[in-house]
Amino acid sequence: MANTKSSRKVSRAQRLPASPQGGVELLLIQNVEHLGKQGEVVRVKRGFALNYLLPQGMATLATDHHKRMVEKHRAKLEAIERARLTELKALADSLSKLSVTIEANANDEGHLYGSVGAPEIVNALKRSQVTIAQDQVRLKGPLKELGLYTVQIHVGREIEADLKVWVVPTVGGEEVVAKS
Repeated sequence: MANTKSSRKVSRAQRLPASPQGGVELLLIQNVEHLGKQGEVVRVKRGFALNYLLPQGMATLATDHHKRMVEKHRAKLEAIERARLTELKALADSLSKLSVTIEANANDEGHLYGSVGAPEIVNALKRSQVTIAQDQVRLKGPLKELGLYTVQIHVGREIEADLKVWVVPTVGGEEVVAKS
């Protein structure tokens, strides 16, 4: 019996199909530094595949089925990304049409006692039902005088919007938000 059992045993190295150019073709399940990104088909030496990539779960055999599945998944991700970019462009357009007014304490010459920064701009936008993060506001420095400023808002992926920010002296009420 022992002879029949060992004669049926096939080594792992014999089960890996060799690519026509040599080595083994694998489909990466996750990004592997210095090798490739998730979803790419790479050619590696048989030992690297058997001893590292396959046992660590970083790759699988590059069968036609797996390649088709990756292409379908990639197409879905691209469609989601296109929809996201459309939403970001719409947000940038709405921000460009918007202007916010921020009240601040100032002296008679128009110099603020403090300054207006990203947190104040984000709070003013929240009152207009627009939510952005403070790190999306691109200020060249704090606003220290009364007046009209054009502030860049980084919406995402190289999409920028110009927001008009009015800094006015405090009159005695809450800050006013205006749409232009």
